[in-house]
Amino acid sequence: MLSEPDPARVDEVPASVQAFCAIPDAYTPEAEHHELFMQAMRDVTHWHMDRSPWYRNFARLNGIDPDQFQSLEDVLSMPGVHANVFKGHEIRSIPQSHVVAHLTSSGTTGQKSQMFFDDFTLTNARAMVERCLQERGFPSTEPAHYLVNGFEPYEGFKVGTSNTNQFLTRYAPAAEQFWTLRHVGGGKHEFDPFGTTRKLQDWARGSSPVRIIGFPAFLHFTLERMRQLGLPDLKLPPGSWVVFGGGWKSHADKAISREEMASRIGRQLGILPSHIIESFGSVEHSVPYIGCAHQHLHQPTWARVVIRDVKTLAPVPDGTPGFLSFISPYITSVPAHSVIMGDLAVKHPAGSCDCPARAAPWFEVLGRAGVSANRSCAAAAAQLLRGDTNGN
Repeated sequence: MLSEPDPARVDEVPASVQAFCAIPDAYTPEAEHHELFMQAMRDVTHWHMDRSPWYRNFARLNGIDPDQFQSLEDVLSMPGVHANVFKGHEIRSIPQSHVVAHLTSSGTTGQKSQMFFDDFTLTNARAMVERCLQERGFPSTEPAHYLVNGFEPYEGFKVGTSNTNQFLTRYAPAAEQFWTLRHVGGGKHEFDPFGTTRKLQDWARGSSPVRIIGFPAFLHFTLERMRQLGLPDLKLPPGSWVVFGGGWKSHADKAISREEMASRIGRQLGILPSHIIESFGSVEHSVPYIGCAHQHLHQPTWARVVIRDVKTLAPVPDGTPGFLSFISPYITSVPAHSVIMGDLAVKHPAGSCDCPARAAPWFEVLGRAGVSANRSCAAAAAQLLRGDTNGN
């Protein structure tokens, strides 16, 4: 723990932050709630400076003064905390007694982020997910089978993707669940391709819809195994869905394009592209980014997406590749209200998509599909530093 907040301090979350997080509409023009966003960002920045000795020092060293936030550009230019800072360090703006959840990232790079959630942060993050999924027509009262391409949970398991996958099973009553990364004891997991294939075959013979959620790599491996074994294509019941989350992780060298994946899902499972949802999220930033019918990751009402120059970290114009970062006042537990990710992305302006969320800008993560093992974010960043935006 870098610095322990005062355990005796109990304060009400600022009214502006509460009001901004309570906005019911998932996708709105940025201008619609501009003043409330500005006030919420001033207040939440003060909140973290007052409560986290570490962030107070960070703000001082970086010249952050929330009272000087006069324009959106002022907020977007505020130095953010890199997600890597949370790897190996405990940083909180709340005392331990206020922590209701402690989650870690999956630790793909060898280090795990530690994130702490108070009731306000966790409750609002989950409410945001619900509003976004409602927009996609995902919630249902019809029981469904769940094939979860994720780590099977066990007592004491804290990986954030597993927590998210468990949460996603609440949007339709569970008829049956099957986790493809089985816990085999001793904190270890193993992928079960044969059990996964058998479940899909069994469920295809029934009438209950199937919801496949989690890492895309493992669905890809399952479809490949079915093809290699010469198994017939399946037709999962109407109302079935696929929800991707977590990325390809260490299997980036095996990634295929989004279009090819959708084609295989349609051919081998009978699920239409309109029922495939891509999502982006992280344990460091829990505001949901849910793909529309075109699989564009739209900015929800409660956050601002900023792409930053790989040299200076200054915001760059739409259409320019850079580091993906997020700004939102939703988090009161950890000073991650302005966080810079390790991902490279490109942002597109509002109105450039014809889906119902077209009022909001959207972004695409570079390399999430069709990347090779030697085309990591770090390698892509090096290419950008050389001025090569085409990856050549």
